[in-house]
Amino acid sequence: SVIHPPETFYYLIPREETNREKAPRYTSQFREQVKQEQQQNKGSNRTMGPAKVEVPSPEKFLQKHSKGPKLPERCNESDGHTSTLFSSEKQFLYRDEVQPRKPPVPPRTEAPPAGVHTKRDFVKSNAVENRMAVPRKPQPAYVRTKHGDKELLENSGLVPKYIKKTDYGQIPEYLSQRQEEVRRAQEEYNHYMKERMKEGAMKQLCDEERQDILHGLKQNWDELHHQYQGLSLITDTKSKKCRKERLESEMKQLEKDMELIERYKTIYITN
Repeated sequence: SVIHPPETFYYLIPREETNREKAPRYTSQFREQVKQEQQQNKGSNRTMGPAKVEVPSPEKFLQKHSKGPKLPERCNESDGHTSTLFSSEKQFLYRDEVQPRKPPVPPRTEAPPAGVHTKRDFVKSNAVENRMAVPRKPQPAYVRTKHGDKELLENSGLVPKYIKKTDYGQIPEYLSQRQEEVRRAQEEYNHYMKERMKEGAMKQLCDEERQDILHGLKQNWDELHHQYQGLSLITDTKSKKCRKERLESEMKQLEKDMELIERYKTIYITN
């Protein structure tokens, strides 16, 4: 059906309707080649499986222990014949065939062998052994409650234990090793510093120069501290705040430098 617009004076004279011919649809020249390659590379039954599956027989239903491991068939030693299913595997033999069992336990009603006698007097031998035996010393213990609860006396702290050790009061071995490591490290450092000083790359600061530097740092700190004491109590402008922070940072840096020089008596300076 053709839909016409609303009636206006523009359409008083009817116009001829023209049907626009459609251009032929584009078809790639490689269409057949692509279809052929896709058909060749397509994996059959990859997702859905085969079209027809063998239905299991109702006579071969699942039985108990049918999926569990099974022992190979028993090997017949007389003819050496085994089943074809286990011919490539190790032949299975029961223990009775490889190693015979021990004789059975004699029944309770069977009498012991008669005629076996001994001349040993067990009463006298036991008495002699008890007289010659060394009595066992009980472990020392103490009772810690009124109900008779006992604990060993050795770990109770009531008797001296550690003062009786052979290495009591001596320096532990690990501390001796640590002291030896520190000594070697200090010797290596001193040797390195001497070599550098011989080469002229480093210079040791003498005591007079050290005192002069320390005195100068203290004078600078006094000057900054005098300026800091002259600041106003109220920092209501940005310039006052910035000046106060600058003086505080410079004073802290001078205090760190003075502490460093006072702590170390030997100071080296690189050229």
